[in-house]
Amino acid sequence: KELKESSTLLEDVSVQQVSGKGIEGTYENKTYYIGNEHYINSKGVVIPDELKEKIRKELDAAHTISIIADETEAYGVVGITDKLKSTSKGAINTLKNMGIDVAIYTGDNEKVAAALAGELGITNFKGGVLPEEKADLVKALQNQGKKVAMVGDGINDSGALAQADVSIAMGAGSDIAMDVAKMTIISSDLKKIPKAIHLSKATVKTIRQNLFWAFIYNVIGIPIAAGILYPFTGFMLNPMIAGAAMALSSVSVVTNSLRLKSKKI
Repeated sequence: KELKESSTLLEDVSVQQVSGKGIEGTYENKTYYIGNEHYINSKGVVIPDELKEKIRKELDAAHTISIIADETEAYGVVGITDKLKSTSKGAINTLKNMGIDVAIYTGDNEKVAAALAGELGITNFKGGVLPEEKADLVKALQNQGKKVAMVGDGINDSGALAQADVSIAMGAGSDIAMDVAKMTIISSDLKKIPKAIHLSKATVKTIRQNLFWAFIYNVIGIPIAAGILYPFTGFMLNPMIAGAAMALSSVSVVTNSLRLKSKKI
């Protein structure tokens, strides 16, 4: 609040986002950068030794860093960390128990990725991944014959979401991620993902049951209604009974589908 009240909104500032690296902006004919260490170094910016020490401490603490610099020298660093949600570890364990291999691919630095993976018990992880590299990693898994589900919430995840066999966006994420994804979880709770998988499996099972009973009904009912038994038994199905049986078939299919509402997932 104090920072908001004491800050000044600059006008005539041109800002450009560099996907997966940072942002750069121009103000009064001077360029400024905010981004990760690799991005700042690529601009030929000098990072003072004192600031390098601060950066090292932030990285050792498994923080994501953003360095602030102008065209010649860096003069600040911000360490950012996300608090792990209390339900995340349980959700990961549930997915593992379902026989699903879980991996972490993040644009955060390797130490952040390692700390997060260690806390969640995940052995397959990779940090410092650019947006296009995420899509390549998904494609590499697919080339191994695996079905890949990608969960993401940011602009940088959109390419990987489009590449994945099943793409899941979190509701608190960016609009582009939700547009690309095949499924959107309304909340940011990872425990909803195993529930969504169970619901999907139950839905497919119900569809197959409905198709089976509808097929069996028609295989048996249509020949009888056509009089196939009449030459042998003299039995002819009354059209009113046939109509009622057809309606009953539809009711049974709908009723079977409605069972999903009471299914515990």
